[in-house]
Amino acid sequence: MSNAGPVPFSTTLHVRDHCLCLAAQRAARALARRFDEALKPVGLTSGQFSLLMSLNRPEPPTIGSVAALLVMDRTTLTANLKPLERQGLLTVTVDPADRRGRRLALTEAGRATLAAAVPIWTAVHAEVEAPLGEGGADRLRAGLSALA
Repeated sequence: MSNAGPVPFSTTLHVRDHCLCLAAQRAARALARRFDEALKPVGLTSGQFSLLMSLNRPEPPTIGSVAALLVMDRTTLTANLKPLERQGLLTVTVDPADRRGRRLALTEAGRATLAAAVPIWTAVHAEVEAPLGEGGADRLRAGLSALA
């Protein structure tokens, strides 16, 4: 550990005003709160909505592919799957191509919950994009994708 002395308050202000990581964290928390509140009537959080949406595929995906899509480690993903599985929204089955792997699939209840959630997501998403102006949301998505 260095004996460099205290960090000046001006540095704190600079980090507050310029740190991309802090700005992304703040925006992510604010967006998650907004979507969490909106999705409450269908019993989902924003994270659960994203997870269920990631399972909405023609073929059941592997845990690994979902973890990669959501940029989530497999242990965290598995922990997030358990409550949704208990609620009957998804199933976890052995991968027939690789008995060590698992496949994830929406149940009828999961598809129905997702169908009820999509109009809510669409409305809130439009509200969130509006203040970004013409093309602003696309530029933001492109910038975030470049960092991911």
